[in-house]
Amino acid sequence: MLESLYARWMYSWETRLTTRDENRVVRPLEWGFEWLRPFTDEAGLAGHIERLVAEGRDEAAMVEINEAMIANSDRFFGYQRPTDFCLEERHPMLFPTNVRPETLERDSRLKNLAADGKVPTAQFLRFTSPERTPYAENDLVNARWFPAPPERQAGKPKQAMIVMSQWNADAFSHNALCNLFNRFGISALRLSKPYHDVRRPSELERSDYAVSANIGRTISATRQAVVDIRCCLDWLESQGYEQCGVLGTSLGSAYGFLASAHDRRLRVNAFNHASAAVGDVVWAGQSTRHIRQALEQSGLTQERVRALWAGVSPMAYFAKFKEQGAGNREQGSADLAKKVLLIYAKYDLTFPLEYSLQVVKAFCEHGIDFERRVLPCGHYTTGETPFQYLDGWWLGSFVYRSFKALRGESPGLAVRSGSNEGLSGEKELVS
Repeated sequence: MLESLYARWMYSWETRLTTRDENRVVRPLEWGFEWLRPFTDEAGLAGHIERLVAEGRDEAAMVEINEAMIANSDRFFGYQRPTDFCLEERHPMLFPTNVRPETLERDSRLKNLAADGKVPTAQFLRFTSPERTPYAENDLVNARWFPAPPERQAGKPKQAMIVMSQWNADAFSHNALCNLFNRFGISALRLSKPYHDVRRPSELERSDYAVSANIGRTISATRQAVVDIRCCLDWLESQGYEQCGVLGTSLGSAYGFLASAHDRRLRVNAFNHASAAVGDVVWAGQSTRHIRQALEQSGLTQERVRALWAGVSPMAYFAKFKEQGAGNREQGSADLAKKVLLIYAKYDLTFPLEYSLQVVKAFCEHGIDFERRVLPCGHYTTGETPFQYLDGWWLGSFVYRSFKALRGESPGLAVRSGSNEGLSGEKELVS
């Protein structure tokens, strides 16, 4: 009885939070083949895809592209290392994605304080993303840099986390976690996802282009996020960091998993809310109901949508994730396997529980060692008191314990990603 009442209360609270923003836009279905042309050209599929499209078989063409992405994922998520890494200093800005009065007031207050010189500047890593889009502001990657104090790093390997917050997060989301990691002697890069905060095109109020009814653009945004994470690892290595990890929440969790499945350097992995398939979350989640509306209006079903985004879904890469950890073990120590934390919420209406449990099942079936924590709340309520403190405790303690366990390794055992090839005598291609 009490459990039933608690569930009803939690679902009601969660629904209020997921429906309070009124600036979600229903955009029509677009296949977006042009966003994937670089990959189809490289994979020798362009002509075949064009023929299918000319025959009116757009859906079949997109499914075939996804199948090719999965079969050639090292190529799809491969990249040329950027050569323009730089640190810049500027005043942190909020970049809100909702138009609620209290948010706009906070944004205005921060801008005024910055204009008066009353807000400290911060360092941001900037570089050009290997995945190009029509939006110059999106292609200039942004990651706020939280270096650990030297005295807290003394006598230890240099360790760092790459942190990615949830879809439509403002630029301050998860900064508190980065500060917490600094107290442990762990540096942090708080990476802005594609189309988020300073990378968001001026035409948008929300970070809609990261996930939308444009199938190809959503895939492109995912690829961009994954290669941006890997590029951040390149920069961290150039700064002498030996042991690195990734923490992702919600959409950031999916991006982090895909990056870790393709890069052995991501040793510590915290997945805060997770689901096996992008299509399932978009179709069944409350916060993506406007995207589902567009997909349904075009006659698509959940099963068909799942196939359209299979190539950027974790479900396609559990075995590959396992192999990356196994590859570390080949260096001679079982301790070199990836360390994994999975957190999900029992009353989640955005990443429904059944889809998080599919991740648990897949980890078990593939023999992936992981820790599991279950929040007694929902997706949005994770950010509310008291659940935000429970979530933060689990994330912080896991990262602390994991890096502490890694400190015993010899620096010579740090594992780089897969093999590199020269590309036309120019930049190295990381696959």
